[in-house]
Amino acid sequence: MRIPVRGAVAAALAAVVLTGCGGATESSGKPPAQASPASGAPAASGAGTVGAAGSACPLPVVFTTADHWKAKAVKLDGTALDALAKQGPFTMACEIDAKPAGNIGFLRAWTSSAEQGTPRAALEAFVAADKNAGKAAYTEITAGSLPAAEVVYETYSKLLDESKQEHALAVLTPGGAVVLHLGGMDTDEHKEMLPAYELAKKSLRASSR
Repeated sequence: MRIPVRGAVAAALAAVVLTGCGGATESSGKPPAQASPASGAPAASGAGTVGAAGSACPLPVVFTTADHWKAKAVKLDGTALDALAKQGPFTMACEIDAKPAGNIGFLRAWTSSAEQGTPRAALEAFVAADKNAGKAAYTEITAGSLPAAEVVYETYSKLLDESKQEHALAVLTPGGAVVLHLGGMDTDEHKEMLPAYELAKKSLRASSR
């Protein structure tokens, strides 16, 4: 099932209202957390896969989704709200909603047509496009079967005078670059959702679509 970008970015609209201008992104420095997180939460069990042809979100990659998380494809509808589904060279393609699992947040897949370069460069472009991002710490990793880059960073709300932790990873595939991003309402909520992000990361592989 495809949903218009209005529904896909309702949470993003709220974040735009509540978030003020933050500091510039740093490519190095003290990380807000370890790049391979140890949240203390139990590992997530898988309920299905996303990315293959015929799945909720056909993507250049395939990965396992956690129990009760619900995936929906994001479709741009030609309105001004489409801008909320863009971040640098990336376009939001899929969001996996944590609410059915009891959390408030999304694991989102963003895609770009770029096939050249490195996962690190793709990820840096994604983070740099968020004006509220800072304290970014990058790591070269392997995500499932794919070379990848991962970042742990913070986004800052001037209105709330509060920062929250975020994770993202990037891979390059024959179908383009893909970023998987995990946010959340706050850092505590984010940490509760990390097992779902880790499950997606360890199961990641290129799609044959």
